[in-house]
Amino acid sequence: MDIALTLIAIAVAIVLIIRFKVDPVISLIISSVFLGLSAGVGAEGTVTAITTGFGEIMGEVGLLIGFGVLIGSLLQATGTFRALVEIIARRVGGKLPYAMTAALSAIFPSIYVDVQVVLASPMARQAAPVVDRKRGLPWLAGAIGIGIFAGYVFFVPGLAAVAIAGQLKLPLGEYLIFGAPIGVATALITTFLFRLLLQTRFWDETTDIDADEEEHPDNPGHRAYLARAAAEAAAARPGAGSGATAGSGAAPTVDGVDADLEDPDAVPDRALRLPLLLRLSPILVPLVLIAFGAFMDLFDKSNATIAFLGNANMALFIGLLIAFLIGRGALGGDGTEAALSQGFRTTGEILLITGIGGSLGAVITETGLDASLKQLFSADASAPVLITVLLAWFIAALLHFAIGSVSVGAITASGIISPVVASTGVEPVVVALAIASGAMFALHVNSNFFWMFKSLLGLSTKGALKTLTLATSLGAVVSLPLVLLASIVA
Repeated sequence: MDIALTLIAIAVAIVLIIRFKVDPVISLIISSVFLGLSAGVGAEGTVTAITTGFGEIMGEVGLLIGFGVLIGSLLQATGTFRALVEIIARRVGGKLPYAMTAALSAIFPSIYVDVQVVLASPMARQAAPVVDRKRGLPWLAGAIGIGIFAGYVFFVPGLAAVAIAGQLKLPLGEYLIFGAPIGVATALITTFLFRLLLQTRFWDETTDIDADEEEHPDNPGHRAYLARAAAEAAAARPGAGSGATAGSGAAPTVDGVDADLEDPDAVPDRALRLPLLLRLSPILVPLVLIAFGAFMDLFDKSNATIAFLGNANMALFIGLLIAFLIGRGALGGDGTEAALSQGFRTTGEILLITGIGGSLGAVITETGLDASLKQLFSADASAPVLITVLLAWFIAALLHFAIGSVSVGAITASGIISPVVASTGVEPVVVALAIASGAMFALHVNSNFFWMFKSLLGLSTKGALKTLTLATSLGAVVSLPLVLLASIVA
């Protein structure tokens, strides 16, 4: 019953958001209340879960989001992302999605997934028209999504990877030997297959990008689309020969908004003259600090100073200080304040919807779903490898789909399966990889990451489902045969 009610609550949220256009915050609260009351959590327990879930998520990612968005806003104002995109475009061009997904899966898994998407999304939005004028943004969005989570579950020291190995008492080195090639292959293959899907009429800019995006100068691909649509609509109207026609010189408008394709943000010359490496330091310094701290901890070489500087919140704050100092020198006081104000407006929206996503996850946890699954599934000692792998994959996939957290889903699945692994006769590393594969499946509206991803990439809810949810689902399916292949040599 807990499983059925959880699935109903998730379906209610999706239908309210997509079909009835109810604001995601309201929809997620309605689903949380429905699930809590119908599953026997009780009125007081439901309210407690909603509030504590919100607070716990804010404690985990609130500062990360705030600092990361402000860094991104300052870097945008100094023209850093545009300069970086121009260099990348010259070096890799249309191969950027593959380069990005490989880097996210193999180089940055020690970084929190929230930090990764905060730092990667501005580059994706800037590079989208360079990669593909019409489908660049969704392709990069899918590449970011699968790259982040393939690294998260398959690469040590990704949090989910370390947690799974720990639950099944696996040496991290053994897990890494098998997980690393599966993680990279999954990210690259999924990015390629997702590109093939986008070549159909699957993606629709008019509904899959946030309606407010025409006001964002960092998404020129969508702005260009809106301008063309407005010009075509004007030409098709009776009497189009007068007024704002192609020969009139007047810029087309969409809902009264000027759709001129010129970038309204003028970057001061003194900002453009700064070395690109210096302008990128607000991103690079935090990444180095976090990665160094993670690896020192992994090898038991950490100390209080390393732990302090390697803490993601502190590292990003250092990055923000660097960005602020660069901004004051390059943009002046007024320019820096304007960039920060834009960042603060974006941060508020993302924080609220992220916290509410955490509330739904907390209510789901209170229903006791993990206990229900433990009673429902059991492993048979005579089951073949295929059955055991599929069972582990399915349990992890179902838990993640219901709870909304890849790490919690993976940890819970590992806890359910670990007592019976020995009786299956299957190598524990194979079971661990199957759990990792399933834990990526269908990241959707009950995940706080989903709402961060949606907001930072400027997607509608439907657009986020078509990119993040589909890419992670595809990645879970792609990695499954790779796990079965690993079972042959393990």
